Amino acid sequence: MGCDGGTIPKRHELVKGPRKVEKVDKNAEMVARWTYCTLSQEKLCRPIVACELGRLYNKDAVIEFLLDKSSDKAPLEAASHIRSIKSVTELNLADNPAWSGDKESIKGGKYEDIQCARFICPVVGLEMNGRHRFCFLRNCGCVFSERALKEIKSEVCHK
Repeated sequence: MGCDGGTIPKRHELVKGPRKVEKVDKNAEMVARWTYCTLSQEKLCRPIVACELGRLYNKDAVIEFLLDKSSDKAPLEAASHIRSIKSVTELNLADNPAWSGDKESIKGGKYEDIQCARFICPVVGLEMNGRHRFCFLRNCGCVFSERALKEIKSEVCHK
């Protein structure tokens, strides 16, 4: 018995094990939260609003969602807590001078740095790319980093 060319398969060759769960890159997920609208999944463009949960939306997408609630295309869990336009706050964001995303024409061969954020904190200068915590004041809509609010120690807008 042997030298007949036949092989006997082992168990590990026949039975496939459980698939490994693919992990989401946390850095890319944070950049996406600060770059895209939570409701429409389009790039954030002014005017930008935020809810009490801290999610960022395009104001146009929120208005369309409120006008047409029967639409099945909108993810209801992303904006189910928004009842009216008064439940969101329009944000006053400071532009980042180092960001050149919309200024240059993108023809497909350009490297786009996702770590360079579109907006910054006007007090400290931290970029809004998901690495640092940011807060907004509900009465005026000004956006500051948490570090700047700790340094200022006042609840009045510095502007």
